[in-house]
Amino acid sequence: MADPLLFQPFTLRALEIRNRLWVPPMCQYSAAADGDHQGAPNDWHLQHLGALGRGGAGLVIAEATAVLPEGRISPNCLGLWNDAQQEAVARIVPAVQAHGARVGIQLAHAGRKGSSYPWFPGQPGGALPADEGGWQLVAPSPVAFEGFDTTRELTADDVREVIAAFIASAGRAVAAGFDVVEIHAAHGYLLHEFLSPLSNLRDDEFGGDAERRARPLREIVRGIRAAHPDLPIMVRVSGDEWVPGGFNVGDVAVLVRWLKEDGADMIDASSAGNVPNARLTVGPSYQVWIAERLRDEGLPVGAVGLITSA
Repeated sequence: MADPLLFQPFTLRALEIRNRLWVPPMCQYSAAADGDHQGAPNDWHLQHLGALGRGGAGLVIAEATAVLPEGRISPNCLGLWNDAQQEAVARIVPAVQAHGARVGIQLAHAGRKGSSYPWFPGQPGGALPADEGGWQLVAPSPVAFEGFDTTRELTADDVREVIAAFIASAGRAVAAGFDVVEIHAAHGYLLHEFLSPLSNLRDDEFGGDAERRARPLREIVRGIRAAHPDLPIMVRVSGDEWVPGGFNVGDVAVLVRWLKEDGADMIDASSAGNVPNARLTVGPSYQVWIAERLRDEGLPVGAVGLITSA
């Protein structure tokens, strides 16, 4: 009898992955906050991700990894903007691959939700003050996330620098040996902020209608694809903001069609994160309907969110 679909191989571009049970990126908040090893993974990351590869998953994706220093969620998040970080993340690759798993890395910029305390239960949360290592937040528009400091609006040149940084970090990931790169455009972080009319109030080439709001993400995907024709590229999206007037699943369906044209290979469908008053009901498999809707748009889609059975 054939294995259940969940345990059958899956091919992403030309990469064969042994099954369809994958480990999504999860922040560890364990990298050095400053000094020569700022943003670099350490032995904790090596053992943690290596163990996940040993556990039988087909693909293990390393946590949100900032493409610029100000793109970190917290001071203790990973980064991939310099040579030292590239050398450090390269240690992770064989530790995961040795057990038959493939290894990916999620590239991110936290935007207006950066400079925050690491998320640990029972510890302070929210915006990190400057005297504790916080930094100036940036965003498409000067619209702060609730509880965070005022953001600086990125200039058009700033946006182009962010686009270039994503493409450069993808190149570093390839040089380090990663099998897959995922672009983080969900959960209220910078690329999601550009996509949403609730956080992008610009009227230039990177704001206004849906196509212009999607331009930063699309240019990133196009740039990575042009530089790395064989690299599997995933994009994590928030498939619905769960709030009236927000970026909803119909908008994301159009985006998925565009991303397919641009060279993306797969969508990683989550939801919410861009507004604090999202009206979602959390329960078993509560986001699977988003993946079901988006898979009609021509790309394979991964589902996440309290999935506890096949």
